[in-house]
Amino acid sequence: MRPAIKDQIQPPAPDPYSSVTVLGAGSWGTALAAVIARNGHNVRLWARRPEQADAINASGQNGDYLQGVDLPEAITATSDLAEALSGTQAVILATPSLTLRAMCQAIAPHLPADVPLALACKGVERRTGLLLSEVVSDELPGHPVGAVSGPTFARETALDHPTAATVAFAFSYHDRLKPDQSPAARMALTLSGHGFRPYVSDDLVGVEVGGAVKNVIAIACGMMSGAGFAENTRAALITRGIDEMKLLATALGGRRETVTGLSGAGDLTLTCSSTTSRNMSLGHQLGQGIPRPNCFEGRNVVVEGEVNAVSVTDLAARVGVPMPICETVHAILHEGADLQEAFSALWARPIEAEPYALDLSIDHPAPQHSLPFGGHA
Repeated sequence: MRPAIKDQIQPPAPDPYSSVTVLGAGSWGTALAAVIARNGHNVRLWARRPEQADAINASGQNGDYLQGVDLPEAITATSDLAEALSGTQAVILATPSLTLRAMCQAIAPHLPADVPLALACKGVERRTGLLLSEVVSDELPGHPVGAVSGPTFARETALDHPTAATVAFAFSYHDRLKPDQSPAARMALTLSGHGFRPYVSDDLVGVEVGGAVKNVIAIACGMMSGAGFAENTRAALITRGIDEMKLLATALGGRRETVTGLSGAGDLTLTCSSTTSRNMSLGHQLGQGIPRPNCFEGRNVVVEGEVNAVSVTDLAARVGVPMPICETVHAILHEGADLQEAFSALWARPIEAEPYALDLSIDHPAPQHSLPFGGHA
């Protein structure tokens, strides 16, 4: 006789990772470290500069990136990679995408076997056209690789404002048999608590494409906002930007529905809505006519979308996906195109059908007219 339901053996609950290393003590890496530490787990936060690590340990704050935010005591900062990675159960990579490959090479001698690696940076590698998960797998084979992505500003996350994000890993055969024991589920459980609510995905490609493309679209929104245009324009760029995400994601094997979720449409909407985003802020300054060297008051601020404008459009061209908004941003940032002329040409492209099942292309009736820059409220 089968046992009663209440007497049946239940599968063990998934365990969170009790010891996590966050590589990168910028604003987002620090915010994720704060989330994990608040949930009762030990966190080692690696900072590139020893003086930054010492200051975090001494003050309980990251004054360089999250000034005024008190950090949980369970965070220990260090600039020593061997110390940061010793005995860790999981690693979050929060370094800039441009330095990701070098970081992977640096941690290889110190990384415990089989620990999962979650990306907290977004983009496509410029030289190779690889997604960042492919860069990690290339340099650190044998480790489960995933990503944490969604509509998240670091300061709000660090202050424990209600925040949602997606945790995505490629699922192995074993993961599909026991999805609640997968690295994605365990990482989500590690992050889950207080104001932070994660969702689990097995579509790593879709999540990564959303994160890379949204930075470029945010620069476009910033450019048009800085030039004086308002909500109609931003809504159009966001909506058509999501379409560019979908086309690239599906071409690379991702799923369209992933792009409509937190890591795609959600992240894009947030990033395109506030100059708190460095991508939106850069675009806004350029739209106001500020030369690139003078943006951010001349400070050397890393803007992921500036790099991604090259790598994303190169990748899209390689797989035959048209991405006119990203191509416009690329032309302005890297080919010296005039902002007004480039966006006027974007708006004067042939009229197309919104459902792709309807095959339609009609020349725009007024391609010679420029958008009314300076002639609007």
